[in-house]
Parts: sequence; structure tokens; C-alpha cells
Amino acid sequence: MKTRLAALLLGTVLALNAYAADKQLRIGTLASKNSLYHRQLMELGEAWRTAQGGSGKYLVYPDGSQGGETDMVRRMRIGQLQGGLLSVVGLREIEPSIAALQNMPMMFKSWEEVDYVREKMRPAMEKKFLEKGFVVLAWGDAGWVRFFSKSPAFAPNDFKGMKFFAWGAEADQQEIMKNLGYTPVPLETADILPAVQTGMINAVPSTPYFALATQVYTTANNMLDMNWAPVVGALIITKKAWDELTPEGQVIVREAGAKAGVQLRAKARQEVDEAVEAMKKRGLTVNKPNAEQMKEWNALADGLYPRIRGKLVPAEQFDEVVALLKAFRAGKK
Repeated sequence: MKTRLAALLLGTVLALNAYAADKQLRIGTLASKNSLYHRQLMELGEAWRTAQGGSGKYLVYPDGSQGGETDMVRRMRIGQLQGGLLSVVGLREIEPSIAALQNMPMMFKSWEEVDYVREKMRPAMEKKFLEKGFVVLAWGDAGWVRFFSKSPAFAPNDFKGMKFFAWGAEADQQEIMKNLGYTPVPLETADILPAVQTGMINAVPSTPYFALATQVYTTANNMLDMNWAPVVGALIITKKAWDELTPEGQVIVREAGAKAGVQLRAKARQEVDEAVEAMKKRGLTVNKPNAEQMKEWNALADGLYPRIRGKLVPAEQFDEVVALLKAFRAGKK
């Protein structure tokens, strides 16, 4: 009897421990601790705990402590993480069509255009993510990619002798760069600063906010004043974690996610401008291309589109972005 009772008690304890483990929501991100993005994730955690009746355990792993974005997607798939705040680099590991919002250089001319296209494409994209086992809670962005380099550069050819940071997982993009005469060096985000400092790379495509937060600009202290492409992202959680919420809890978390997305987009855009000013005060040189150099950049982008369509960006979504922008711009005239 005692043996049976002990076994029953042990089984109950194990069941309770398993239940507690199931009530954890672990979120990974490359965003630095106490950054805007980290703070928004923590606010969302309060909503999630409320939805769990106050018993849930919510953990955020900032600073890329769970690896690069492809690593985080893998961890979500095997249950080590339940969610992630990811850029297109990680999101396209789940759904390639998302690349249309980021991997089309110089296609978007303003945040207004980005917002318009994203909102038009959002329902279909969210459906695709859901079909692959993920729920999109919030859409955000992190600024425009600018080129930071150790030496001044204004035109495309100025960068051809430089060694560029490239995402380790983006082999197709690296191939395109090599074919155009550029030198990509595949790395993870955590490797960027030491690689710049040691000379392994001397050019970094980065948002101003990231360059300031990581101190990349202190070594790569020249910034090309040109919007290459928007950095777009989203907060996603696994469908398994989502399904564990009650319908009422899903409403709470969904509303908190939408609110977080609005705040992320508004504050991130403001902080990008502030980041440039802060870096200029600390020695950053801003290099502005002239009209002729801008023609060269536009020609480079035009030449890239046939290489990108169907490879980096699915052809259907590439064409959809082009059509949406055409309609938007026609309506603005």
C-alpha cells in the first residue's frame, strides 16, 4: 500500500511539474536587454500572465543568447522556445513570402509605402504562418538599412574592395553579392563587432539603432545616407502555445500584441533618427551620395531585381509588391 501511495504521489508531482512546464512562454530575440524591443516584449508578458490567470512563467532571452535567428526558429520547432521577435532573416525560415517586405532593395521609398504594402499582404502572410504552426502576434520594424564602413564610400563601386557582413544563413544573397563583385563574409550577429574591430569585415549593412546599440559605428564610423531596405520583423509564437490559452486569454494576448506592434513601429522610427544624431555627436561621418551616385545605386537595384525575383523573394509576392506600390503611388498623384 505504501509503495502504491508513494507511486501515486510521485505521479501527481510529475504531472504538476509537467503542467507548470507547459505554462512557460520562452521568447528569444537578438534585441539587446533593456532596448525598446525588449521592453515591449516584457509588457506583452504581463498580458500573457494575466491570460494564464497569473500562474504562467514568462521568460525573454535577449542579446541573441539563444543563437542566431535560424537557431531560434529551430528551437521553437522542437519546443525549447515558444516564440521569437524576429526579422525577415528568421521569419523566412518559416515562410519565404515574408522576404517581399525586406529583400527588395530600394523598392520602398517611405514608411508609408511599407505600411501600405504590409497591411495589404498581412492577412495572407499570417494565414501561411498559421498553416506552418505559428501565430503572428505583432508586426514591427527597426529602421532602414544603411551601409556603415571603415572608410568613406558614396557609390556602389566604392564598396567593391570591402568585406561585407552577411547573414550566415543567407547563402543565396551571398551568391548574388559575389556575382556582382562584392565580398560577403558570413557571420552571426554576435560576431559583427569583433569582426569589424579585427578587420575580418570592414562594411556592415545595419540600421542606425543597431549600429549605436552594438557600438559598431565606433570602428565603422562612416555611414552612407541612403535607405537601402527596411528591416521588417514580427513577434511570433508557436500554435501549440497559442492553443493552450483560453479563448478569453487569446483575446487579451491578441490585443496586447497589436498594441505592442503599433508602439514598436512608432518608437523604432523615432529612435532611428535619434540614433543617427547621437552617433554624429560621437564621431560618425554621414556621407550623402550626389545625384549621379544615386543613379548608380538605382541602376544597381534595378539590376538586382531579376536575380532576387524567384530566388530571394518568391515570384508571386515580388510581383504583388510591385503592383501594390504602383497602385499606391498612382493614388498619391
